[in-house]
Amino acid sequence: MICSLFAPDFPFPSLKPTFPRSPRRPPLYFPKHILCLHHRNPNIFENPSKPTGIFINTLVESNPGHVLYREAKKREGNGRKREFPLVGSYQMLLLCGLGYWVQGFRCFPWLALNFHMAHYLNLHPSILQLVQNSGNLPMVAKPLYGILSDALYIGGARRVPYVSIGVLLQVLSWGFLALIPVAGEALPALMACVLLSNLGASITEVAKDALVAEFGQTNKICGLQSYTFMALAVGGVLGNFLGGYNLLSSPPRKMFLLFSILLSLQLSISSATREESLGLLQLPEPDVHGKSIMENVRNQMSDLVTAIRDPSIFRPLAWIVASIAMVPLLTGSIFCYQTQCLHLDPSIIGMSRVVSQLVLLSVTVLYDRYWKRVSMKKLIGMVQILYASSFLLDIVLVNQINLKLGISNELFALCFSGLAETIAQFKLLPFSVLFASLSPKGCEGSLISFFASAVCLSSIVGGFFGIGLASLIGIRSGNYSSLPVGILIQFIAALLPLICIHFVPTTSPVVEREKKRIVSRRSRRNRRVGRVVYSDSVYVYRRERESEMQG
Repeated sequence: MICSLFAPDFPFPSLKPTFPRSPRRPPLYFPKHILCLHHRNPNIFENPSKPTGIFINTLVESNPGHVLYREAKKREGNGRKREFPLVGSYQMLLLCGLGYWVQGFRCFPWLALNFHMAHYLNLHPSILQLVQNSGNLPMVAKPLYGILSDALYIGGARRVPYVSIGVLLQVLSWGFLALIPVAGEALPALMACVLLSNLGASITEVAKDALVAEFGQTNKICGLQSYTFMALAVGGVLGNFLGGYNLLSSPPRKMFLLFSILLSLQLSISSATREESLGLLQLPEPDVHGKSIMENVRNQMSDLVTAIRDPSIFRPLAWIVASIAMVPLLTGSIFCYQTQCLHLDPSIIGMSRVVSQLVLLSVTVLYDRYWKRVSMKKLIGMVQILYASSFLLDIVLVNQINLKLGISNELFALCFSGLAETIAQFKLLPFSVLFASLSPKGCEGSLISFFASAVCLSSIVGGFFGIGLASLIGIRSGNYSSLPVGILIQFIAALLPLICIHFVPTTSPVVEREKKRIVSRRSRRNRRVGRVVYSDSVYVYRRERESEMQG
């Protein structure tokens, strides 16, 4: 006989065969506490006078089938699929997304500045490269900005105010170059504006990188740095495209003014953003009244040193820094050769940067979709080989081999001129994801800024090596006969880091996090069973594990 049974707690009918059931136990109305015992304390039954247990406050509902064993509910969403949008995601997209896009768009005024120094000021190639590398010196002090951002709060916030300060410094520097003519004509004044601009850019980058790392750790999202690279690439594409064509019809000062207006828009957005709306984990503000600011800074520096000493951080950091520093850069010599000897149009050079940024955007998307689960050691090794091989393309252009193959200088420079720089930028992405996932709580800004400054310092060292190499082999304005020798030295130096490729971890951080999630799910299914004892009755229940509480 088939009949529908109606349970008091479940109002919907279910088709089940009726079987005689044992009488239900009377409801338990406990006015006292329930003693929860773990299976690791078996002596509780032999020696009940000294129980070792956990007391849990209970709440008995009118329905005897439901007993709430804990006062605090289990955090919603634990073990379930995450619901989007996340708290603060739109504000983060507006603040950091626009910030990284503007950071990539910085090539727009810098392209105009390079042409201004090469054509209007007629700087020597070595002097031009010296100005470019010396202007990056504020980037070396990024750890100081990161430590200050971690330790010193401004208005109760420690990230967004630093973004606004950095943008304001950039507005002042590019505004001076646009509105004061002498600032772009005298080399000392020009250097001062360049240093101020890079100082503001470095402060802004440190704060944005820390915000992205904190947002990823708070919401347990690994690999957000790939999206920042996408924003950088999109900004670079548009900046180089507009910069190359604006140089044909507009003076550099007009381009400086346009970029200053864009920075003013970013400043207004960052000033209107409250850090509490970003949904980040709010850390307690340091007690600046009980101890000095310098003491907070010293504590933060101690935490940074402790984090860097970790072999999982130190070994890959040492490898990436050494792989950049030991390659002499001849960017200034290549740029002067293309403009003075090959007489390439500024639009061609600008469009070559556009192609490079499009390639960077494409490989970043591929990394986010597929390559971030590939072995990091294997991926970095292949990227380093491609980076070394890309230098040989410059030899093809310098020796005019492309003309023998029927490829014009304009087309070859358009497709391959910025390939080495693109690969060098992409090589940083897996390391950015790695260090963002390994940074301790409260030390995100310090560690990521230290990584960025170490990379910048290594590139400056490589630039000075390139200046010395150019002087040693006799590269000068109007005489580029020894440039192929310098490019060949670059190729050999770029292959040397492969000797110490074992410093790079084998497993990517994304795979490591997925393994931890799989282990957590397995252990969640295999819950251990405890017992609840009251008087002479024993009731079995499922004990909530510590790993579930940790997420």
